Amino acid sequence: MSWTSGDMVGYLQIHCSDFCSPSGDRLNAGKEVTIRRVVPILGVPDALVPIDLPSRIGLLPGETCALWVSFDVPVTQPPGVYIGEIWITAVRGETEFAAEKVESEKLQMKKDLQGFLAQAEAASNESAEVLTEALRSICEGLHQVLQSPLLSAGCEDFGKMEIDEEFQASPSVQVQFSITVWDFVLPITPSLPAVFGISETVIEDRYNLKHGSKEWFKSLNMHFDWLLQYRLSPYFCRWGDNMRVLTYTCPYPATHPKSEDYYSDPRLAAYAVPYIPVLSSSDTAKDVVKSELEILKTKPHWKKAYFYLWDEPVGFEQYEVIRSIAEEIRNTAPDARILTTYYCGPSDPSMKLDGFESFLKVPTFLRPHTQIFCTSEWVLGGREDLVKQITDEIQFDRSEEWWTYVCMGPGELHPNWHLGMRGTQHRAVIWRVWKEGGTGFLYWGVNCYEKASSPSAEIRFRRGLPPGDGVLFYPGEVFNIGATLPVASVRLERLLSGMQDYEYLQLYSSMYGRHEALSLLERTGTYTGPERYTLEHNPIESLRGEIYHAYRPVT
Repeated sequence: MSWTSGDMVGYLQIHCSDFCSPSGDRLNAGKEVTIRRVVPILGVPDALVPIDLPSRIGLLPGETCALWVSFDVPVTQPPGVYIGEIWITAVRGETEFAAEKVESEKLQMKKDLQGFLAQAEAASNESAEVLTEALRSICEGLHQVLQSPLLSAGCEDFGKMEIDEEFQASPSVQVQFSITVWDFVLPITPSLPAVFGISETVIEDRYNLKHGSKEWFKSLNMHFDWLLQYRLSPYFCRWGDNMRVLTYTCPYPATHPKSEDYYSDPRLAAYAVPYIPVLSSSDTAKDVVKSELEILKTKPHWKKAYFYLWDEPVGFEQYEVIRSIAEEIRNTAPDARILTTYYCGPSDPSMKLDGFESFLKVPTFLRPHTQIFCTSEWVLGGREDLVKQITDEIQFDRSEEWWTYVCMGPGELHPNWHLGMRGTQHRAVIWRVWKEGGTGFLYWGVNCYEKASSPSAEIRFRRGLPPGDGVLFYPGEVFNIGATLPVASVRLERLLSGMQDYEYLQLYSSMYGRHEALSLLERTGTYTGPERYTLEHNPIESLRGEIYHAYRPVT
């Protein structure tokens, strides 16, 4: 369907039915069944902007709109086949809707202009830097307002909707979906601890929040809870010099009643304990850490705790700092876990080993002051045979763990979450973790855009990084003034699918053993290695289908 007549906008109505099973059970439209509009970022469809149901969408001439349909099945939902429909109807310009849309757009334009005015007034007493950023954001918003069809010549004529001949009788598209709900519930606590960083400084700058204020806590609470729905274990972070990093999952001290709500949340697979002196070393700060440890180490959830102190140390001097801090922590809590990320061995001139041999020996250099050795997938490239060499250096019998991470690389064909990569390439990140046998995963940032001082400021990826690296969701205010929740990326949704796939593979392994699960993963053509995985969805359906049929007789 195409919209003609000048530069006017065409409109589509989106409807969705409830999804019903033969026994009468339902997945309700707008609740368990949601639809989001896919908005391009740098020309790549990525931002998933929520729409109400039913909804009306405007399209510019020649514009294509993609919709993302999600099903959030409650754990109590009866199993069965659920059928529902989504239909999209082209609205002709001469209908009453044209006049309604004019009034609706006028109201939205008024709200936008009021928002820009409030933003200008709020920034008028701020620093020159904040004021400049606010003016830039307001200018961008005003440019968008000027694109409104209401300000175009001939706006009284909403044009004609041209329908292809085959649609003349019924100018709508109707799609029926069939959803199978298994009699299997994903474990509420993810089997894979996947810890993902949220930059507190980005939140503070973008939303003009004072550290430790009531609104600051409210924003961190929202981000924490929102990200948990993706089966991720969030941690907040603030970077210091030389790659020191303050990480914490809970913004409240252990003595605060809310801290237990954070740490004991069953959706959390792992949590970061803050070591405040990593950025500001003082006796007072060290006393605070000791008091926190005395409380936390007695809790049932302590086994989920870890300390992430330094990102990618590259020399013995940095190793020595990690050792010193680890000794201090473990003097109070002997079973505390220290996590260290690394992509290379120490680069000191005294090293007699070559690059990869030096990398392999990092556990020897950091033992016993690191328990979680977190290595970059970039080092492996496409060579899965290197995994055994790495894991041979890990003393699993002494409770050491091997985690992996991606940051910047790997690129090209290898699994990662860069903007513009194939959908299965995003999903394959977690397939790779499962096949390689990693016991955890870390991602450095989900909201690390360039600095901005307005919630609605344009999203800019950080210079020097591949597009999308460090960004898995967007501020909702960028797309809708007054939004209160972030907007997920397509890549974040594919990450969720990968986390679910991980649980299905674990389920199959529990029934038939890991060897058979590995065989299934490869036999279906889903994933063989970091350069050999499906580019289509059918093999994934085959994988899940075989697991479903294998599980079904057991129940």
